[in-house]
Amino acid sequence: MSEVATLLSADERITIATRMIEVYNAQDADAYVTFMTDDACEAGYRGAVLREGKEGVRSGLKAMFAQFPQNRADIIAGWCLGETVVLHEKVERAPDGDKFEVMSIYSFEGDKVSRVEFIR
Repeated sequence: MSEVATLLSADERITIATRMIEVYNAQDADAYVTFMTDDACEAGYRGAVLREGKEGVRSGLKAMFAQFPQNRADIIAGWCLGETVVLHEKVERAPDGDKFEVMSIYSFEGDKVSRVEFIR
């Protein structure tokens, strides 16, 4: 497949990141990682990798969902520039639990996410 065939518009990239949040909220780690490259990771912004590789992301999310079965993220706003999507999210671990805001940075390689970084 040529590189041109995998180029996405800004709207398509935002749609993918938004869809990732939808399946995250459904606590479907298997669906979440289908949007990622095999060697994708999740990390703190410019910091340590939290979950490495598609399988590391899958198992890490499954463990987090088990710990926080009511966890959800709501998108406040989203932007795309080039191959990067930034979502401003409001996260709630449980209705009476920890609540915080996060900026999530989704880096794309073609039509898949290769890295998600979190600013909290």
